[in-house]
Parts: sequence; structure tokens; C-alpha cells
Amino acid sequence: MEYFFTCPYCGEDISMVLDTSVGAQTYIEDCEVCCRPIEISYAVEDDALVEFNARRNT
Repeated sequence: MEYFFTCPYCGEDISMVLDTSVGAQTYIEDCEVCCRPIEISYAVEDDALVEFNARRNT
């Protein structure tokens, strides 16, 4: 599933493909624009995204 969000560092819109076959996931992904590490976490139920969070990796 493609998902769009805003980088918590530079404010640019980013698209990312989320794996909906897992119930919940947390990982670090670098911003495509500013290359800073973003902590991505999300939850999926019945193939629908129910929670998404993108925050600065501290």
C-alpha cells in the first residue's frame, strides 16, 4: 500500500510502500529528500491502515 506523509525534519511530502501483510511494524527509514532518519511505525487490521506515525529518530 502506498502511503504519503510529511518528513518531520524538512517538511517535504514523501511516499512510501507499506507492507500490509504484517499487523504492526516499527523501523527507521531515511528521508528521500534530507536523508535524516525517520522512525516509522504503523498498524494494519483487515488490510487497512489503522495507525501511522513518522517521527524524528532521537
